[in-house]
Amino acid sequence: MKKNLIGFFFFILSCTNLSAQNKIEKMSMTYGEELPDDKQKIVKIIGEVNNKIYALAFKEKEDYFLKIFEAKSMKMISSNLIVIPQVSDREVDFEEVFLLNDKLYAVGSVYNKKDKTFNLVGTEISDKGVLSKNTIILFNSQVAKKSEKGAFYFKQSPDGGALLVMHTSHFPKEDAVKYEVKLVDDKLTTLFSSEEKVVFDDNKKDFEFTIADFELNFQDDVFLVINESYRDSKKKEKIENFKIHAFKKANNYQKEVVDINIKGKEIINCKMMSTNKNTLQLVGFYSSVRENGKANKDLKGVYNATINLATNKNDNLKFNEFDYETKVKLLGERRAKKGKDVKPLYNITTIIEKNDGGLIVLSELQFVYVGASSGIGPLAFTPVTYTKNEIIVTCLKPDGSLDWSNVLPKEQSAVVTTMSFVFGMGSSNGSFAVGGAIAIPLAQMGKGPEYLGAIPIYKNGVLNIVFNDNIKNKGITDIEEIKALGNYNNAVPTLFIFDDKGKITRKDPEEVIKNELVIRPGIYFRKSENELIIYSSRKKLDKLGRLLLED
Repeated sequence: MKKNLIGFFFFILSCTNLSAQNKIEKMSMTYGEELPDDKQKIVKIIGEVNNKIYALAFKEKEDYFLKIFEAKSMKMISSNLIVIPQVSDREVDFEEVFLLNDKLYAVGSVYNKKDKTFNLVGTEISDKGVLSKNTIILFNSQVAKKSEKGAFYFKQSPDGGALLVMHTSHFPKEDAVKYEVKLVDDKLTTLFSSEEKVVFDDNKKDFEFTIADFELNFQDDVFLVINESYRDSKKKEKIENFKIHAFKKANNYQKEVVDINIKGKEIINCKMMSTNKNTLQLVGFYSSVRENGKANKDLKGVYNATINLATNKNDNLKFNEFDYETKVKLLGERRAKKGKDVKPLYNITTIIEKNDGGLIVLSELQFVYVGASSGIGPLAFTPVTYTKNEIIVTCLKPDGSLDWSNVLPKEQSAVVTTMSFVFGMGSSNGSFAVGGAIAIPLAQMGKGPEYLGAIPIYKNGVLNIVFNDNIKNKGITDIEEIKALGNYNNAVPTLFIFDDKGKITRKDPEEVIKNELVIRPGIYFRKSENELIIYSSRKKLDKLGRLLLED
């Protein structure tokens, strides 16, 4: 009897530990059943439909798996290895999985050495996780050679019914870059395609060609931000050919060009967001230009340009310098007093349209450090350190001018040891670049970097940001006082709330619980404005859950 009572006690204790969570005022996290210990780490939550949750998982040396869960209990129903059928007797490399109008597709790429083509193919997946034996050719792109085959980039439409794909590649012998965009529907049928090759002019000083961003709006219109810049040494001017290439469905996808006139400044980066008001919002960082036409490269501030798609005109263009208070937080008081600019280490991660038509821009300090490799040939291993630190929060008025700005203090890093390294979204080759925030390769997710970053939630006109923090930072909002995250397995969730003047309120767990599940901000699915499907872990213990921001 005594043994039974002891066993019952430990059973109750274990149940309590599993159901306990670090509670934060106005934020709740509930979890489903413990996931099987199959060493398959979830790297993407694809979506929820028909009472099922679909997720992509990665297992070392065994590639990718499609996992299906029951939506209510979050109990795993099935897990199937993703093997895309061969193309011309060649193995297909997995790229991504997408849910288009409740239809699942696996997408993969394959290089054809004989034809010097880089192909992208899609294969439908049944609701039971079984891949079709039929493949659909999406791209058959001519490239210079295998090492210059380029990369594919993806973006889904706001309603999830279409997929925009872009391929870019470099042609060194021609001093050219080719980019191709295609829009496909939920049957992977091509609705629109466009291809263009741009030749570099080596005679131009400081020449750069950037595809800064691409976008697909609610009307299935396609947009690219193109920036060609150089220095005119004779006129001592910095030339910025900053343009939107628009392909509108109502105009049979004929190419339209919208010029944005920039003088005396250099565009460092750009992120684009389409709105339901039939406009495009462009935001990014800019730098000052010297009298000889050379750009300073450091960040002077944030710009905003609004494109009226009915007229193809730029209705406003505002340049907002960082204010003194923001510079103090980013640079320190001594450098801020000297008028120093901010180092170009910040990438725009999120644009939020406010209820009044203004914007909130989140820009995170991000960089990747690649260490020295150890080993020989294919057995060499390389340590890669991902760093994601403080976030600049910039609030803009509807006319694009600065309303307020503040800085969310955090210091995070994670190290991954890998046999190969690629940057993901942001890549460059010589004078050509495809811009974007750092995207961690799927094969490196599940090993630590997914604990970094933050989750923004905008509800009832209030910005909320959730991230993992060091337990010793409880109550601290001063960037000079925070401690680094350290071991992310011991992190606790933290909620920062910004009011309409940018003032910060920090919410920490009421009582820190040891050995609690740790949220992975790099892996989540936004179910609604204030509800997210999340993935959390504690060593070998993994669970799916729901994060709800309460009123």
